[in-house]
Amino acid sequence: MTEPVFTVLGAAGYLGGALVAALERNGYSVHAVTRAALPTLMEARRPAGHIIDCIGLTGDFRTRPHDTAEAHVGVTSRCLARLEFESFLFLSSTRVYARADATQEDSALPCAPADPSDLYNLTKLAGEALCVADPRPTVRVVRVSNILGPSLPTETFLGALLQEGRSTGSVLLRQSPQSCKDYVSLDEVTRLLPLIAMDGKHRIYNLASGANTTHAAIVRLLRSHTGWHVAFAPNAPTLRFPPINVARITTEFGATLSNFSDQFATLVTDGQEVQCSPSMSAVAG
Repeated sequence: MTEPVFTVLGAAGYLGGALVAALERNGYSVHAVTRAALPTLMEARRPAGHIIDCIGLTGDFRTRPHDTAEAHVGVTSRCLARLEFESFLFLSSTRVYARADATQEDSALPCAPADPSDLYNLTKLAGEALCVADPRPTVRVVRVSNILGPSLPTETFLGALLQEGRSTGSVLLRQSPQSCKDYVSLDEVTRLLPLIAMDGKHRIYNLASGANTTHAAIVRLLRSHTGWHVAFAPNAPTLRFPPINVARITTEFGATLSNFSDQFATLVTDGQEVQCSPSMSAVAG
């Protein structure tokens, strides 16, 4: 039997790079394709094996709307039309549930086109729709939650928080203690993505921990592991992500919930957090 071959699009990004490293550690043959190298891949028309599409914009999507649409819709459309593959896995975000009443994979997902914040969700959902409309059953979507892992950029909520604390010894949060969202382990994400690509029985999966962590809990952990002064801004707004339903991925792949407290203690010392979806709001700094 021929060993699986993977092609990771967006290999220069944080998640793409981590996925390439994890695949190589597990002995897979991997083609790491940066966004700049994508035209060459398109022209080569060589078999790409299992494609995992990590290309996307995060915190700067509001100021780069056309680039956002190109990354989430244009690239996806061209890959599906022109590349030869065994499977194609489009990475979306659990942020698409921001206005939803339920978070099962088949839930209705309302958006508000007049709200600039919804541009990200609308373009991700358009990319998802292209994948699900494709008749090939091995074209799939994974909605990834906020990722916990080491050595990460600072344009996300926890990344900015940790950078501020390390730089100044003080952090001011501009979201209320009741604000909350879901965090999932980078190790779990890089373990599960190849399994979904090769063997997924469904077209759409949530990849999350299934349990939200409040900002109040994060502050308690910071205070117990650092000497920083940590406080909340007066009258800070409350921003909550709905709890993500993980029944499908847990049942099919034995996914395990992230232990936020233990992982965060490591991040305080060694790393930060990044996410496939943009943070709902930055912390102070």
